[in-house]
Amino acid sequence: MRLTPTERDRLLIFSAAELARARRARGLRLNVPEAEALIADTVCEAARDGARLADAVEAGRSVLTERDVLPGVASIVAEVQVEAVFEDGTRLAVISEPIGPGAPDGPGAVLPRDEAAHPQQPTLDPVRLEVLNTAPVPISVTSHFHFFEANPRLRFDRATAYGRHLAVPAGSSVRFDPGATVPVVLTPIGGARVAIGFAGLVDGPLDAPGAKQAALRTAAACGYLGAEDGEGAS
Repeated sequence: MRLTPTERDRLLIFSAAELARARRARGLRLNVPEAEALIADTVCEAARDGARLADAVEAGRSVLTERDVLPGVASIVAEVQVEAVFEDGTRLAVISEPIGPGAPDGPGAVLPRDEAAHPQQPTLDPVRLEVLNTAPVPISVTSHFHFFEANPRLRFDRATAYGRHLAVPAGSSVRFDPGATVPVVLTPIGGARVAIGFAGLVDGPLDAPGAKQAALRTAAACGYLGAEDGEGAS
């Protein structure tokens, strides 16, 4: 089998990532090459599954915490860059600060709410939506991506999804196969409720006056399915 240099590099990353997974499964903390390989491989696999660049970067940023690596590794691995193959071709994914601090009880832990820091949070219950993938390829959405801004070829009630993310364990994702309708549960984004980045439809406080209506108009103008029905939502 003849491989190009790029294909050989991809296999090398995959092999190193598999070693990192095996060692982490045995309870070992990862060193710098192992951590970088696992992050890079996670991004490449997310791209292969049909994720957008922002989703793939978020998947890479979510795979490791300081609890998973040796002391000092998180400060050394300040950025990981990897070329991944997306639907629209090969693109450079840059994952800054890819190793986050470990929660006291691990990813997805439930922590006490600081009422003094967030005194007037809106009270929102989880909602259930049906999501149809109209694209010809699979689409994956990670746990803490602002679901309102998910892939424009996913059809769902964008107005209801505004200010929410998937109610799944931190670092995991939901896959939407071509033509499939998948039920999901969305939970409100907490903390300061600010959405920066993602698809650029909000880029600021979620609950600012007029923010939701403006985001719906922008989404509808950009062809995000399901946004056109909620442009007048309050």
